[in-house]
Amino acid sequence: MRRVSLFGLSVLLACLTLQPLSHAQRKDNKAAASVKTTGAPAGIETITAQQMREILTFIAADELEGRDTPSRGLNVAAKFLAFNLSRWGFKPAGDNGTFFQGFTLQRGQLDGSQTKVELGGQSFKLGEDFIPRAVQGTAKGQLVYVSHGYLVKAKNVNPYAGLDVKDKIVVVAEGYPKGVQPGDLKGKLGEDYDTAANYARTHGAKGLVLVPNPTVLGRWEMLARSAQGGGRATLGSAQDPNGLPTVTASAKLLTAIFQGEATDGAAILKQAATNEYSPGFALNSDKQLSLSVLGKLDALPTQNVVAIWEGSDPILKNEYIAVGAHYDHVGVRPKSDEGKTDGWSRYKLFLESAGVLGNDDRLSNGADDDGSGTTAVLAIAEALAKAPRPKRSVLLVWHAGEEKGLWGSEYVTNNPPVPLNQIATQLNIDMIGRSAKEVDSKKRDRVTLEDEIYVIGSKMMSSELGALSEAVNDSYLKLKFNYMYDEPNDPQRLFYRSDHFNYARKGIPIIFYFDGINEDYHKVSDQVEKIDFGKMEKVTRTVYATLWELANRGARVKVDKPLPAQYSGN
Repeated sequence: MRRVSLFGLSVLLACLTLQPLSHAQRKDNKAAASVKTTGAPAGIETITAQQMREILTFIAADELEGRDTPSRGLNVAAKFLAFNLSRWGFKPAGDNGTFFQGFTLQRGQLDGSQTKVELGGQSFKLGEDFIPRAVQGTAKGQLVYVSHGYLVKAKNVNPYAGLDVKDKIVVVAEGYPKGVQPGDLKGKLGEDYDTAANYARTHGAKGLVLVPNPTVLGRWEMLARSAQGGGRATLGSAQDPNGLPTVTASAKLLTAIFQGEATDGAAILKQAATNEYSPGFALNSDKQLSLSVLGKLDALPTQNVVAIWEGSDPILKNEYIAVGAHYDHVGVRPKSDEGKTDGWSRYKLFLESAGVLGNDDRLSNGADDDGSGTTAVLAIAEALAKAPRPKRSVLLVWHAGEEKGLWGSEYVTNNPPVPLNQIATQLNIDMIGRSAKEVDSKKRDRVTLEDEIYVIGSKMMSSELGALSEAVNDSYLKLKFNYMYDEPNDPQRLFYRSDHFNYARKGIPIIFYFDGINEDYHKVSDQVEKIDFGKMEKVTRTVYATLWELANRGARVKVDKPLPAQYSGN
């Protein structure tokens, strides 16, 4: 792997545009010159293959150490992004007048012998039967089921009617019930509306048991590994003095909890999956559940990078088009002790035998995943800075922790720098730099061609957004939009797996741009040398043109279709 010296990185950071053209860059420019831009939006000529090669060479450099969350390398990437945003005149949208929206992770090791759930003398297995949340503590008490746990007076939704949760353990289905959307949570928390966690805390409950929705069930193994620690960081507030010990229940645990009740565990799981609302009820009084979440957890800081480009229209500038990517990757794979046959040792031997790994290379640089998206959003920022201001404002977000569980997008949508109901659309760019030379007709999941891109979710919530996306593309670069991953039963479950998901489940229509899963996905071989910068230019320009149309049209696109039940959740 070619290494870049620290001095070279410093020069690159200070003067990106002063680099002489290499043979590869001249080839990129030739590809760029062939792109027709007649009638293209202002500023789009700024987005070039050469520009993105220069940026990505920094983002995916060895010295950034794979941009793990949290890590020194990720912090360097954040400062690089902020440096450019500042010199282009963007408005910081982070903490204390900075571009950094900080949030806290917890890292450590749960005590498996002390983290447990018991019911009626039966013990349940950590990671298999239940997944603990970050807040530590113990709880024991009778059980009460409160459906999805949302109280919304304006909607006459109150699953707590006639129930007392004091000293109880509350069982609650994840997600919003049918008929309730994030925009309905208006007024004062605890009076006009309430959430399950807040209601439980303020009414004296002892703990929470979560009924998983399909999203959680689909990510069960990953979430279980993350929750059990072993040196891994997880999103959460381990130091929250008001938090309640919380576990997510498996089907086995739910079957036991609801055994002998009028509604069984299977029906409760179905309610969570379909978002059906039902009145709450107290479970049999002789049924007592005990849970404990104990171990050693440390708080660690990290950050999203957030910026605003203010619109020109005095009214429409209060609406935002969000554009984002995740700037993290999977970091440095751990070094094994001599003779130790752990997972990395076996994986390393496999890579070496395949000719992929050499010189004890342990850095996963993530050039495509998602250095390509990180680069594209920065290129869009520069294009905005060199064009007349659009009517609406633009919110740019580089999310941290996507690889670990969509942490950054979860945090920013729960703690938005602008009101969520003022975000008209979110455009997510995650892997756009790889292309295939030809199509393998026998392979369903493949890398897209150089003039092709997977477009996911554009028609899922807004008919207008889907039509606008296609119209912009047809009038400009005419990429081949592949909608394969929009299938409801997509086995890859791509709609769940990137940051747009957390915006969509808050009611914001999205488009996700994706090139496909290549043979270097999450491997040390995902390198800059394999990026098709001509394709990156075409896709990024298409995203920018779509952004420009969304930011300047008379009315924001309408959400005319609810997010399908299997995708919703909170």
